[in-house]
Amino acid sequence: MKPGNSKAIEEMFNSISSKYDFLNDIFSFGLHRFWKKRLLTLLNPVFGEKWIDLCCGTGDMSILLARYMKSSENITGIDSASQALLVAKERSKNNYSSIKWINADAIETNLPSNQFDGFLMAYGLRNLSSSEYGIREAFRLLKPGGRGGILDFRSFESGSIQGLFQKIYLGLYVVPVASAFGLGQEYSYIKRSLVDFPSGPKQIDLALSAGFKRAEYLLLAKGQMGILLLEA
Repeated sequence: MKPGNSKAIEEMFNSISSKYDFLNDIFSFGLHRFWKKRLLTLLNPVFGEKWIDLCCGTGDMSILLARYMKSSENITGIDSASQALLVAKERSKNNYSSIKWINADAIETNLPSNQFDGFLMAYGLRNLSSSEYGIREAFRLLKPGGRGGILDFRSFESGSIQGLFQKIYLGLYVVPVASAFGLGQEYSYIKRSLVDFPSGPKQIDLALSAGFKRAEYLLLAKGQMGILLLEA
């Protein structure tokens, strides 16, 4: 599967949706929860604001957002993978039933402009058919002065020590473990998705070109992950 093939990526996430959260805990040693909470702390969403979780997948980030705001009102999760959304709906039905789940592409949401106070995107940008268009759509959805954050793997220049570590981690840990669950081919995609994924400075350039007035890139996990903080 080639990065940028939106239909194939949608099918992939549908196929792994039932094991996605369990495997995330294994692959990150549970640290993905800390990184997501760090994103929320930096953005500090408050009760009464309207937020959207782009590429929400199985709803982990949306539910964390609801816990942080102490309310699931005014939260929308959007994803193109329908099976992942079914998992999200099941997870949220008891305590976070007010979250609105939408099955649509984060590049073309068809939602009205300038309606959200903030947006989140965790591990979704590199899976879109265009990182540039994904950032532009996020900007379109925000109210003036709105804020957002994008958490994802960091891409490295060829030959870097950190890039070598990333390749070893993905090739010798993630893929073999995923293979034990019959998902080796699906998780080998992560490495391919990072080949043309924009670097931190490039993400800043794309955001400023899209119209954001402020963009900052922060490193996490010894530089293996990055958060792009944005203000419209």
